[in-house]
Amino acid sequence: MNGLADLHTHTTASDGMQSPAENVRLAKAAGLAAIAITDHDTVAGVAEAMLEGERLGITVVPGVEVSTVADGTDIHILGYYTNNDDEKWLTRLASLRRVRDQRNEMILDKLCELGIAITMDEVIAAAHGDGKLEALQDAAVSIGRPHIAAVLVNKGIVSTMKEAFDRYLKTGAAAYVNPPRLNPFEAVDWIREAGGTSVIAHPGLYGNDSLVEEIIRYGVQGIEVFHSNHGPEEERRYAQLAARYQLIATGGSDYHGSRQGVIFHGEIGNRTVDVNVLQQLEPLWGKERNEP
Repeated sequence: MNGLADLHTHTTASDGMQSPAENVRLAKAAGLAAIAITDHDTVAGVAEAMLEGERLGITVVPGVEVSTVADGTDIHILGYYTNNDDEKWLTRLASLRRVRDQRNEMILDKLCELGIAITMDEVIAAAHGDGKLEALQDAAVSIGRPHIAAVLVNKGIVSTMKEAFDRYLKTGAAAYVNPPRLNPFEAVDWIREAGGTSVIAHPGLYGNDSLVEEIIRYGVQGIEVFHSNHGPEEERRYAQLAARYQLIATGGSDYHGSRQGVIFHGEIGNRTVDVNVLQQLEPLWGKERNEP
């Protein structure tokens, strides 16, 4: 197979703005050979994307972005080619979404203490204000901080999504909370037990390369070298780490769609890797897993 792959995109199954099928269509328009669907703590968008991929001749990589915390820092672990028929795996993802729901409620409580009244109904409505509310009827859909930020913008409390995060939602901001969550080492284990391949997402965002190396030594299989928020120095540094530890070097846009005309984090196809990387990510997919 020839071409490029964007291995990190989000959809309306979590905090993206486009449906899974729309992401695949954008990948086709960008001239990609493959695209991964990696929503937060859910695989709810994968099936729709794979159907559209079959229709358009685009390879869809089933993925997920698992939310974890280590040393007080949010760390995300990407999982690719997990067995999404595995009930234990699906139950584990559901438990992560319950923690995410708890965190959302805690953020709203903190905002209330600051004199900012926002309801969860408003957050749910803002999640898919383009009329795709039927997606939220699926218990596997994941609601997150960008949806709360959108309400803050809609109510005129802040002017932009960036301001919402800077003032209220990012680490250390006025309404930031971080309840006890899965650690990245457990996430690596969960992904492995579900037959998938684990990759550290956007390591340059953590400001803690010693922790990144600790996760590598624990047994993570890949590292996201190319990301919309990585500059040339980060790409060089993480490419060297990948080579040193013989990791799979991946990359993706981390596309979430457009809010207020601003693309988060980058357009589909903004960061890519050669499509042959998929052969490294999918050792069990369609092989041993499907043998009688």
